[in-house]
Amino acid sequence: MTTPTDLVNVESLLSPEEIATRDRVRAFVEARIRPNIAQWFEEAIVPTELFKELADEGLFGMHLHGYGCPGKTAVEYGLAMQELEAGDSGIRTVVSVQGSLAMSAIYKHGSEEQKQQWLPRMARGEVIGCFGLTEPTAGSDPANMLTTARRDGDEWVIDGAKRWIGLASVAQVAIMWAKVDGTVRGFIVPTDTQGFTATPIKQKLSMRASIQCDISLDGVRVPADALLPENPGLKGPFMCLNEARFGISFGALGAARDALEAALSYAKERKQFAKPLAAFQLTQQKLVDMALRLNQAQLLALHLGRAKDAGTLTPQQISAGKLTSCRTAIDICRTARTIFGGNGITGDYSPLRHANNLESVMTYEGTEEIHTLILGRQLTGEAAFS
Repeated sequence: MTTPTDLVNVESLLSPEEIATRDRVRAFVEARIRPNIAQWFEEAIVPTELFKELADEGLFGMHLHGYGCPGKTAVEYGLAMQELEAGDSGIRTVVSVQGSLAMSAIYKHGSEEQKQQWLPRMARGEVIGCFGLTEPTAGSDPANMLTTARRDGDEWVIDGAKRWIGLASVAQVAIMWAKVDGTVRGFIVPTDTQGFTATPIKQKLSMRASIQCDISLDGVRVPADALLPENPGLKGPFMCLNEARFGISFGALGAARDALEAALSYAKERKQFAKPLAAFQLTQQKLVDMALRLNQAQLLALHLGRAKDAGTLTPQQISAGKLTSCRTAIDICRTARTIFGGNGITGDYSPLRHANNLESVMTYEGTEEIHTLILGRQLTGEAAFS
């Protein structure tokens, strides 16, 4: 498949296997997401019927090895996220929540028994997971979470609240983070456990084809072996967040590429003053600037993917990728919208939908400000978070 916006031949840096993965997911998006996404977004429909299809495409836990997971490379995973987000950020988020957050938490922090119990079924899409870290009063500062867990005989009792938790109302299992004597720990909580309530958040102006929920945990009792035994403290959830942030470094650029391609196609067809918009100098400047910024960000994402596959990727580099890709993508989508004039505010064209979604993507898995301060600390040695 050709990519008309690839001015610097980024594709030449990909292996045949990587190109095959990209093209397979692109074809899935073309067939199953693109024809329906405008309606899903307008009507706030979450296409849960796609979940099993996403699993069948090998997209759940795609970069995890063993336990029925596909075991693909980081670059292949990133390219798949780029193609899914070219369809819609909400659909990519489904895969991120399932694989990079819920499944990764069990994979990285769970016991062998927990991995065997949950991961194969999650990879097949038989069990959907969610990941409960953010709280109504603790978003960027999870160290101040109020959710607690206490031991009571052979059980743990969890009390608290979470907010903006993807997939929670359709999930069968939740990874819940709570403080145990002041230390953050993770728990595997079946969502049908008494006292667990997930309520979808309504009236969203962004990510309308996905689910984010409030969760109430009222005396939720789980067995002793529900505790994730490895990596206590904030290291546990942050290891998972870095997986999701890496995926966004690629994914957001899919939304940008789709917006640019839509604008390029429209500019070639739409005539004003007896010639196509693409023939005007100001339009060409917009198109060129968008394409160059996209290619630069794609090269950075690919570099980070190679580093992840080599085992040398650092959290600071992930922040650089997430921050750069989100900034680049939302700017491209906003600029692309201008080429459509008034037509650009309708669901017939993708740029404004992508821009709306990217307002959320810029916020979750670390806000723009948080990633700026992570990089500021790396540059200066000074932590300026408070």
